[in-house]
Amino acid sequence: MARVTQWGEIRHRFLANKLAVVGLGLVLLLFLTALFAPLLAPHDPYAQDLTNTLQDPGSGHLLGTDALGRDQLSRIIYGTRIAVVIGLASIFLACLIGIVIGALAGYFGRATDSVLMRIADVFFAFPLLIGAIVIIIVMGRGIMPVIISLAIFSWPTVSRLLRSSILSVREADYVLAARALGADTRRIIVRHIIPNSIAAVMAYAAFSVGGAIVAEASLSFLGVGVSPEVPEWGNMLAAAKDFMGVKDFLWTYPSIAIVLTVLGFVFVGDGLRDALDPKLR
Repeated sequence: MARVTQWGEIRHRFLANKLAVVGLGLVLLLFLTALFAPLLAPHDPYAQDLTNTLQDPGSGHLLGTDALGRDQLSRIIYGTRIAVVIGLASIFLACLIGIVIGALAGYFGRATDSVLMRIADVFFAFPLLIGAIVIIIVMGRGIMPVIISLAIFSWPTVSRLLRSSILSVREADYVLAARALGADTRRIIVRHIIPNSIAAVMAYAAFSVGGAIVAEASLSFLGVGVSPEVPEWGNMLAAAKDFMGVKDFLWTYPSIAIVLTVLGFVFVGDGLRDALDPKLR
């Protein structure tokens, strides 16, 4: 009889969740679209055709054109690249910061824990969008400022999740055994504490990518995200707001892209949470 490993069981539980599989399919579709955007886009997303502005969806332009005659489908396809880059990069950076701070707070406790968690509370006090707007005003518009601003105000949740997990495992037998064998603090944290406490962070990260994509689109819609000419879903919604009720296809299709993307990451996060939860295993 074949031995079932822990990761094999996690994979089985994840794939048994139908919504998680649907979400994984949506996420893979997003990645493939972003990767092969130049091959999939029927037109140049920046090309303007002032003789065909606000054209309804049809054979020449499947999703119509905007007020400058740019192909909507091509801009949505290229918009997946911005969504993927900003969503993944901002959450990766937030998790990197949060894991380091959460591990230090959870393992050392006492004064270290108190100081680091008070710093986290300061960032918790700022609403994400307002804090991000302040950072972008200081740094200027662009993809990198958006990534940094979202990461700066997202890491406290990661640090608290990891800290809570570490508090429950730092006195486990395998950690005590590592200390008794003379393992140094860095080795204990890296080899024993974090790997056995990271499950909640992994699920949160999957959930949060969708939230970061919505935040990035919101910043662009408000005029403080990426440059207006860049094919990005928030920019498309901002350009469509003047035509609501007249040319509704301008905002409908970018909105559908955002909704499907967020649902994909939410379903994956939900599946990871259930698969990684030891209580459910």
